[in-house]
Amino acid sequence: MTNAADPDDLLTPSPARRSEILIGYALVSTTEQNLDRQIDQLQQAGCRRVFADKKSGRTAERPELKAAHAFLTAGDTLVVPSLDRYGRTLHDLITMVADLRARDVGFRSLHEQLDTTTPGGRLIFHVFAALSEFVRELIVAGTHEGLAAARSRGRVGGRPTVVTDDLIRAARDMLPNPDHTVDSIARILGVSRGTLYNHIPDLQELRSVANTRALGTGRS
Repeated sequence: MTNAADPDDLLTPSPARRSEILIGYALVSTTEQNLDRQIDQLQQAGCRRVFADKKSGRTAERPELKAAHAFLTAGDTLVVPSLDRYGRTLHDLITMVADLRARDVGFRSLHEQLDTTTPGGRLIFHVFAALSEFVRELIVAGTHEGLAAARSRGRVGGRPTVVTDDLIRAARDMLPNPDHTVDSIARILGVSRGTLYNHIPDLQELRSVANTRALGTGRS
Protein backbone atom coordinates (compact mmCIF):
# COMPACT_ATOMS: atom_id res chain seq x y z
CA MET A 1 0.00 0.00 0.00
CA THR A 2 1.35 3.45 -0.98
CA ASN A 3 1.82 5.90 1.86
CA ALA A 4 0.61 9.45 1.29
CA ALA A 5 3.15 12.24 1.31
CA ASP A 6 3.56 14.23 4.48
CA PRO A 7 1.46 17.40 3.83
CA ASP A 8 3.75 19.38 6.15
CA ASP A 9 6.86 18.51 4.11
CA LEU A 10 6.24 20.02 0.68
CA LEU A 11 9.55 18.75 -0.68
CA THR A 12 8.81 15.02 -0.40
CA PRO A 13 7.69 13.21 -3.60
CA SER A 14 3.95 13.28 -4.24
CA PRO A 15 2.27 11.19 -5.40
CA ALA A 16 4.64 8.52 -4.09
CA ARG A 17 3.54 6.30 -6.97
CA ARG A 18 1.81 8.03 -9.88
CA SER A 19 -1.21 6.47 -11.58
CA GLU A 20 -0.62 8.72 -14.66
CA ILE A 21 -4.33 9.62 -14.46
CA LEU A 22 -4.94 13.35 -14.97
CA ILE A 23 -8.24 14.91 -13.86
CA GLY A 24 -9.08 18.44 -14.97
CA TYR A 25 -10.99 21.27 -13.31
CA ALA A 26 -12.24 24.44 -15.02
CA LEU A 27 -14.06 27.51 -13.71
CA VAL A 28 -15.64 30.47 -15.50
CA SER A 29 -14.15 33.92 -14.99
CA THR A 30 -15.64 37.40 -15.23
CA THR A 31 -13.88 37.87 -18.58
CA GLU A 32 -14.45 34.38 -19.95
CA GLN A 33 -17.90 32.89 -19.39
CA ASN A 34 -17.36 30.20 -22.03
CA LEU A 35 -15.49 27.19 -20.70
CA ASP A 36 -14.62 25.66 -24.08
CA ARG A 37 -11.07 27.07 -24.20
CA GLN A 38 -10.24 25.87 -20.70
CA ILE A 39 -11.71 22.43 -21.36
CA ASP A 40 -9.77 22.16 -24.64
CA GLN A 41 -6.53 23.00 -22.80
CA LEU A 42 -7.19 20.38 -20.16
CA GLN A 43 -8.07 17.71 -22.69
CA GLN A 44 -4.98 18.52 -24.75
CA ALA A 45 -2.93 18.14 -21.56
CA GLY A 46 -4.19 14.57 -21.32
CA CYS A 47 -6.99 14.86 -18.76
CA ARG A 48 -9.15 11.77 -18.72
CA ARG A 49 -12.11 13.67 -17.25
CA VAL A 50 -12.85 17.37 -16.76
CA PHE A 51 -15.07 18.86 -14.06
CA ALA A 52 -16.31 22.40 -14.75
CA ASP A 53 -18.15 24.94 -12.62
CA LYS A 54 -20.18 27.43 -14.64
CA LYS A 55 -20.63 29.82 -11.72
CA SER A 56 -17.77 31.43 -9.82
CA GLY A 57 -18.03 31.65 -6.04
CA ARG A 58 -16.63 30.48 -2.72
CA THR A 59 -15.18 26.99 -2.57
CA ALA A 60 -18.33 25.73 -0.84
CA GLU A 61 -20.43 27.07 -3.73
CA ARG A 62 -18.55 25.13 -6.41
CA PRO A 63 -20.16 21.67 -6.61
CA GLU A 64 -17.98 20.47 -9.50
CA LEU A 65 -14.83 21.27 -7.51
CA LYS A 66 -16.16 19.14 -4.66
CA ALA A 67 -16.96 16.40 -7.17
CA ALA A 68 -13.46 16.59 -8.65
CA HIS A 69 -11.86 16.30 -5.21
CA ALA A 70 -14.09 13.33 -4.38
CA PHE A 71 -13.27 11.63 -7.69
CA LEU A 72 -9.49 11.81 -7.24
CA THR A 73 -7.69 8.82 -5.79
CA ALA A 74 -4.12 8.28 -4.59
CA GLY A 75 -1.65 8.59 -7.45
CA ASP A 76 -3.85 10.85 -9.60
CA THR A 77 -3.01 14.45 -10.51
CA LEU A 78 -5.48 17.36 -10.57
CA VAL A 79 -4.85 19.74 -13.48
CA VAL A 80 -6.17 23.32 -13.72
CA PRO A 81 -5.78 25.89 -16.53
CA SER A 82 -4.35 28.48 -14.10
CA LEU A 83 -3.98 29.00 -10.35
CA ASP A 84 -6.76 31.61 -10.20
CA ARG A 85 -9.22 29.04 -11.56
CA TYR A 86 -8.57 26.87 -8.49
CA GLY A 87 -7.91 29.00 -5.38
CA ARG A 88 -9.60 32.34 -4.61
CA THR A 89 -6.70 33.40 -2.38
CA LEU A 90 -3.12 32.27 -1.81
CA HIS A 91 -4.23 30.80 1.51
CA ASP A 92 -7.01 28.80 -0.17
CA LEU A 93 -4.60 27.57 -2.82
CA ILE A 94 -1.97 26.40 -0.34
CA THR A 95 -4.58 24.75 1.88
CA MET A 96 -6.20 22.81 -0.97
CA VAL A 97 -2.88 21.69 -2.47
CA ALA A 98 -1.75 20.53 0.99
CA ASP A 99 -5.02 18.58 1.34
CA LEU A 100 -4.35 16.92 -2.03
CA ARG A 101 -0.84 15.97 -0.88
CA ALA A 102 -2.27 14.44 2.27
CA ARG A 103 -4.27 12.16 -0.04
CA ASP A 104 -1.20 11.45 -2.22
CA VAL A 105 -2.69 13.41 -5.13
CA GLY A 106 -0.59 15.68 -7.34
CA PHE A 107 -1.44 19.17 -8.59
CA ARG A 108 -0.57 20.88 -11.86
CA SER A 109 -1.33 24.36 -13.26
CA LEU A 110 -0.90 24.75 -17.01
CA HIS A 111 -0.53 28.54 -17.29
CA GLU A 112 2.05 28.90 -14.52
CA GLN A 113 3.70 25.58 -15.44
CA LEU A 114 3.65 24.47 -11.81
CA ASP A 115 3.64 20.77 -11.07
CA THR A 116 3.86 19.38 -7.54
CA THR A 117 4.88 16.00 -8.92
CA THR A 118 8.27 17.59 -9.70
CA PRO A 119 10.88 18.81 -7.19
CA GLY A 120 10.80 22.34 -8.66
CA GLY A 121 7.02 22.58 -8.36
CA ARG A 122 7.06 21.37 -4.77
CA LEU A 123 9.75 23.92 -3.92
CA ILE A 124 7.68 26.79 -5.36
CA PHE A 125 4.66 25.83 -3.26
CA HIS A 126 6.93 25.57 -0.22
CA VAL A 127 8.02 29.18 -0.89
CA PHE A 128 4.39 30.25 -1.41
CA ALA A 129 3.42 28.79 1.97
CA ALA A 130 6.35 30.50 3.71
CA LEU A 131 5.52 33.86 2.11
CA SER A 132 1.85 33.56 3.05
CA GLU A 133 2.74 32.95 6.70
CA PHE A 134 5.30 35.79 6.63
CA VAL A 135 2.76 38.29 5.26
CA ARG A 136 0.18 37.19 7.86
CA GLU A 137 2.69 37.74 10.67
CA LEU A 138 3.58 41.18 9.30
CA ILE A 139 -0.08 42.19 9.20
CA VAL A 140 -0.71 40.99 12.75
CA ALA A 141 2.49 42.68 14.00
CA GLY A 142 1.51 45.92 12.27
CA THR A 143 -1.95 45.76 13.81
CA HIS A 144 -0.46 45.28 17.29
CA GLU A 145 1.84 48.28 16.75
CA GLY A 146 -1.08 50.41 15.56
CA LEU A 147 -3.14 49.48 18.62
CA ALA A 148 -0.25 50.27 20.95
CA ALA A 149 0.22 53.66 19.30
CA ALA A 150 -3.50 54.38 19.57
CA ARG A 151 -3.56 53.49 23.27
CA SER A 152 -0.53 55.72 23.91
CA ARG A 153 -2.58 58.61 22.51
CA GLY A 154 -5.38 57.91 24.95
CA ARG A 155 -7.76 55.97 22.74
CA VAL A 156 -9.84 53.51 24.78
CA GLY A 157 -10.46 49.95 23.59
CA GLY A 158 -8.25 50.20 20.54
CA ARG A 159 -10.98 49.27 18.07
CA PRO A 160 -10.17 50.54 14.55
CA THR A 161 -12.59 53.09 13.16
CA VAL A 162 -12.30 51.45 9.72
CA VAL A 163 -12.08 47.73 8.98
CA THR A 164 -9.37 47.46 6.33
CA ASP A 165 -8.82 44.82 3.67
CA ASP A 166 -5.53 43.86 5.35
CA LEU A 167 -7.31 43.29 8.65
CA ILE A 168 -9.94 41.08 7.01
CA ARG A 169 -7.24 39.09 5.18
CA ALA A 170 -5.38 38.57 8.46
CA ALA A 171 -8.59 37.35 10.11
CA ARG A 172 -9.34 34.99 7.21
CA ASP A 173 -5.81 33.55 7.40
CA MET A 174 -6.20 32.84 11.13
CA LEU A 175 -9.77 31.47 11.13
CA PRO A 176 -8.88 28.01 9.69
CA ASN A 177 -6.19 27.59 12.38
CA PRO A 178 -7.53 25.43 15.27
CA ASP A 179 -5.08 27.17 17.62
CA HIS A 180 -7.17 30.35 17.38
CA THR A 181 -10.77 30.94 18.45
CA VAL A 182 -13.00 33.63 16.99
CA ASP A 183 -12.70 35.55 20.27
CA SER A 184 -8.89 35.35 20.32
CA ILE A 185 -8.68 36.50 16.68
CA ALA A 186 -10.94 39.43 17.48
CA ARG A 187 -8.74 40.37 20.44
CA ILE A 188 -5.53 40.11 18.38
CA LEU A 189 -6.92 42.35 15.65
CA GLY A 190 -8.62 44.77 18.03
CA VAL A 191 -12.15 44.30 16.72
CA SER A 192 -15.35 42.86 18.14
CA ARG A 193 -16.56 39.33 17.51
CA GLY A 194 -19.57 40.84 15.72
CA THR A 195 -17.29 42.79 13.37
CA LEU A 196 -15.72 39.55 12.16
CA TYR A 197 -19.12 37.98 11.52
CA ASN A 198 -20.35 41.12 9.73
CA HIS A 199 -17.34 41.41 7.41
CA ILE A 200 -16.59 37.73 6.74
CA PRO A 201 -19.72 36.06 5.30
CA ASP A 202 -18.08 32.62 5.14
CA LEU A 203 -16.71 32.73 8.70
CA GLN A 204 -18.56 29.58 9.73
CA GLU A 205 -17.12 27.74 6.74
CA LEU A 206 -13.59 28.80 7.66
CA ARG A 207 -14.14 27.72 11.27
CA SER A 208 -15.37 24.30 10.10
CA VAL A 209 -11.93 23.81 8.53
CA ALA A 210 -10.36 24.60 11.92
CA ASN A 211 -12.69 22.14 13.67
CA THR A 212 -11.84 19.42 11.14
CA ARG A 213 -8.11 19.98 11.64
CA ALA A 214 -8.52 19.97 15.43
CA LEU A 215 -10.31 16.62 15.29
CA GLY A 216 -7.61 15.24 13.01
CA THR A 217 -4.89 16.17 15.48
CA GLY A 218 -6.80 15.08 18.53
CA ARG A 219 -7.22 18.63 19.86
CA SER A 220 -10.58 19.49 21.38
